[in-house]
Amino acid sequence: MPTRPPTRCAEPGCTTLVPKGRCAEHQPVPWAGRDDKQARYGISSGRWRTLKRIVTNRDNGCCYRCGTGQPDADDDPDGTHQHQLDHITPIFEGGAVEDLDNLGLICEPCHLTKSKAEAARANRARRRAR
Repeated sequence: MPTRPPTRCAEPGCTTLVPKGRCAEHQPVPWAGRDDKQARYGISSGRWRTLKRIVTNRDNGCCYRCGTGQPDADDDPDGTHQHQLDHITPIFEGGAVEDLDNLGLICEPCHLTKSKAEAARANRARRRAR
């Protein structure tokens, strides 16, 4: 199968040859430029944790989209698969930041699906606004 020849790194001034895109030195930093919750919503991390605790108790630790329960501490000792606190109606679509009716727990797979759909809607809205 033919392969294309290497090209220069996409970073201006870099002459490193790479198969595609940028060299290892010029890879973009994931989530660079993304603000924390304080800058985005005006909520401190302590207030966010308090809201998550309230919503977890209210919803019995279940995902509001699919209903799966949150993993037990024994099954998830490092806490990496715990449900996340999510705005049901995104802020950019008019959802309230701290309204408990607009907050719910969501599991990782549902959050990924929902976030992709929200990003697509936001991109379409941005394109229409031009």
